[in-house]
Amino acid sequence: MLEPKKVKYRRQHRRRGAFGGTAQRGTTLAFGSIGLKAQTNGELTARQIEAARRAMTRAVARGGKIWVRVFPDTPVTRKAAEVPMGSGKGNPEYFAFIVRKGAMLFEMDGLSEIDARAALQLAAYKLPMKTKIVTRITH
Repeated sequence: MLEPKKVKYRRQHRRRGAFGGTAQRGTTLAFGSIGLKAQTNGELTARQIEAARRAMTRAVARGGKIWVRVFPDTPVTRKAAEVPMGSGKGNPEYFAFIVRKGAMLFEMDGLSEIDARAALQLAAYKLPMKTKIVTRITH
């Protein structure tokens, strides 16, 4: 699973206020010819990203190339069960990525559009947000 090799601070604020608004960067296809774009805001965990990546990889069966455009770099902490209030912040449980509306999540190339759409749809089922499949406009 994806996680940073090193972090400057083990615990961070969740940036829950950052769930609003639209993405300013990373909104267009940069590598592949077809991609999966977020339609709503939310949080993607490293496990969800990995599950979607595996679903796509299995669907394409050693064909084509896949780019993962997101990286989970925000540590999310949890306090143990039945711990009283106070006594500090909990320990990091997993890493997440704050997704803004319009952000490109995955890209693919080297497949027919039908196969690529099917693979991206399988990946979309694994994600907790609305997404749409976008293609590069060719004239």
